[in-house]
Amino acid sequence: MNLEQIRIDFIPEQDRLLMRLASGDRSEVLLWLTRRCVRLIWPLLIKMTESVPQIAQQPLPEARQALLGMQREQALSKANFSRPYDAANRERPLGADPIIVARVNTGRNDQGKHVLALLPQQGQGVTLGLDDTLLHGLCKLLQDVVAKAEWDMVLALPAQTQAAVHEAPRVLN
Repeated sequence: MNLEQIRIDFIPEQDRLLMRLASGDRSEVLLWLTRRCVRLIWPLLIKMTESVPQIAQQPLPEARQALLGMQREQALSKANFSRPYDAANRERPLGADPIIVARVNTGRNDQGKHVLALLPQQGQGVTLGLDDTLLHGLCKLLQDVVAKAEWDMVLALPAQTQAAVHEAPRVLN
């Protein structure tokens, strides 16, 4: 799918996240992400962000974390979070109802982009090609909406986790 826009909303009545994927060909796919699904997806997204060669080849964890943080900032500076989601006149090739994501596959395509396949238990799902901007943008969208969902879940990047550990006060006995 050639992504144009992603929108993720928490729907309290369903206690799920509704992911809307819009493509350049005026089509839209609706996906339900459950809490369990987000718990499965998040570590895969983290591995994808860390698998970039210039990050993965660093011998020191601190260097990997610093490069990951710089890459995230650079990617997010290119993302446009202010543009409203355009749902008008879009066809839904996988149906009008959202698909419940039950399986997730990751990899890389021939162009070197990250690939994220979001699939139902049975039937057709969607496969996304993600460059660094889309990957980090998707991570940010998930972090923001999960915080609003009050699922008692924190989606943190490794650099954020380490920063929190270093900032914790120490108690001496």
